[in-house]
Amino acid sequence: MRIGIGLLLLLINIFLGYTLYKNIQEPIAFAEVKDERSRTVAKKLENIRTAQEIYRTITGEFAPSFDTLAQVLKIDSIPHISTANDPDNPGSFIETKTYSSAIDSINALEIDLDDLRYVPYTDNATEFAIDADTMTYQQTLVSVVQVGTRWKEFMGKYADVKYSKFDNSYNPDHLLKFGDMNAPNVSGNWDQ
Repeated sequence: MRIGIGLLLLLINIFLGYTLYKNIQEPIAFAEVKDERSRTVAKKLENIRTAQEIYRTITGEFAPSFDTLAQVLKIDSIPHISTANDPDNPGSFIETKTYSSAIDSINALEIDLDDLRYVPYTDNATEFAIDADTMTYQQTLVSVVQVGTRWKEFMGKYADVKYSKFDNSYNPDHLLKFGDMNAPNVSGNWDQ
């Protein structure tokens, strides 16, 4: 009888110990996955933003699709304008325009244009949502862009709202993005 009660108490202790371990381990694992994956996705968004800025330097607007973005950056050139004092006419300037290959700049930045559209941790099954247009802002026509993805797309098994109990700011339906279709802004919301 004593052996049976002792064995039962041992099993209860093992079960309670395991339950306690899981309750401590789960929020730690969630936080680690969330931090790692959000950093990786933000890095990819930074590369897309850089590519969009180069595209805008070339065309004067943002690319509305990844196909257009890649096509222009693979074949076009980036204009560079330099100014210098005009030696023949003091007080005036001479403007010189030179060009450099956009793809050389993209390669130097180690940006893979063919992979840029895919959200990390999705095995290339999910693409970032991309939108670009123009809008009137303070009586001026400006280009706007927004590129992002929902947290649930890259969080794997943690793509459920129940994990917000470990982080009050976590919502798997919110976007991790840069840009804004309602304002000329290309900052990322991961910086906030």
